[in-house]
Amino acid sequence: MLAQENNDKKVRLDKWLWAARFYKTRSLATDAIDSGKVHVDGDRAKPAKEVRIGAIIFIRRKDMDMEVEVRALSDQRRGAPEASLLYQETSASLSKRQEAALTREADHAKRERGAGRPTKRQLRDIKKFTGAW
Repeated sequence: MLAQENNDKKVRLDKWLWAARFYKTRSLATDAIDSGKVHVDGDRAKPAKEVRIGAIIFIRRKDMDMEVEVRALSDQRRGAPEASLLYQETSASLSKRQEAALTREADHAKRERGAGRPTKRQLRDIKKFTGAW
């Protein structure tokens, strides 16, 4: 039930994040809010904070930072097409995420040979040096 025209409906922040499909469970949403990874209008929030239409919510997850504007309120989790109607990502956030994705791809391709795990040859040399052989 989307409440775009019903502005007096109250929805908790953790329920809204769960309904908008940012987190798989309400407890994960609550943990993220408590650990400071979710900010509402630039301030840290509590899980029970009431979400209002037009509020700007900053969400930090492991590989992405998003800033979304609340378009509608819902406390029921529905399919992804309906959940995407609850918010709109800001243009600055969208461009920042796309730029970060491009730099991640470029960084992945620049791995120097031998920078990760030791090769077989290096392992043999290490064993000889430490006297394991």
